[in-house]
Amino acid sequence: MRTHDRSVHDQFDPQAAAYLTSSVHAAGADLAAAANRVRELKPAPREALDVGCGAGHLSFAVGPHVCRIIALDPSESMLATVRRAAAERGLPGVETAHGQAEQLPFGEARFDLVCTRYSAHHWLDVPAALKEMRRVVVPGGWLLVIDLLGDEDPLVDTWLQSIELLRDPSHVRDRSARQWGQLLTQAGFELLEQASFATRLQFGLWVERMRTPAELVAAIRALQERAPAEVRDGLGLEADGSFTARTGLLWAQAL
Repeated sequence: MRTHDRSVHDQFDPQAAAYLTSSVHAAGADLAAAANRVRELKPAPREALDVGCGAGHLSFAVGPHVCRIIALDPSESMLATVRRAAAERGLPGVETAHGQAEQLPFGEARFDLVCTRYSAHHWLDVPAALKEMRRVVVPGGWLLVIDLLGDEDPLVDTWLQSIELLRDPSHVRDRSARQWGQLLTQAGFELLEQASFATRLQFGLWVERMRTPAELVAAIRALQERAPAEVRDGLGLEADGSFTARTGLLWAQAL
C-alpha cells in the first residue's frame, strides 16, 4: 500500500525541472515580499533554512540576504535541481539537505531564519513541523511561511480542497489565514504580519505540471461546471477552468 510520503515523492521527484521554470513558483509578489523582509533584517541572518524547498525559488530569493541558506527537501531530484540552478545563478551560499519537515535533521537553535513556500499543504502534520521549526530556530529568530490559503468560507473551501485533491493526490490541506495564526501561536511564535496575494492558476498548466490523469482532469472540470455562484465568485472561476486562489505570507518571531 502506497504511503503519503511515497505519493509526494512520485508526484514531485520526476517534475523538478518543471517546477524550476513554473511561472507560479519562479515569480510572484509573495516572493518579492519575502526577499524584502529578509533584506531589512539587521544584522543579516547568519544561517537560514528553507523547508520543503522544491526547485529552490525561495532560497534563491532569500539567499543574497543571508550568509548561508540550507534548502531542505525529501526529493533528491529537487535538491539536484537546486544545486544546479544555484551554481548557474552564482549563489554559493545556497546548500542542500535531504529531510522531512516533521523531522528536521538539525540541532536546536541553529538557524536565525526558517522559511517555507508552497510546501506546507503537503505536510501530514503541520503542528509537528512547526514545532520542529521552532526547535531549530534561535529564540527571537524569524519564521516566514508562504502557502496557498484555504478559504474562510466553508462552502468555497470545500470546493477548493476537492479540486486540489483531484489534481494532486499528495495534497493534504490549504489552511486559512486564521488557522495559520492559531498554529503559529501554538508552536511558540508571535505572528507579526500577514499578507495575501491573488494567484491566478491557469488550468492547463496547473494540471499539466502535476501530470493529472485525463479522467481526473475531466472530473475537475465536471465539478467546476456544477459549482454554485458563491464558489464561482469566491474562486474567480473562468470558462476554461482557470481560477484565482490566495497566497498567504506569514511573518513571525520565535518567542
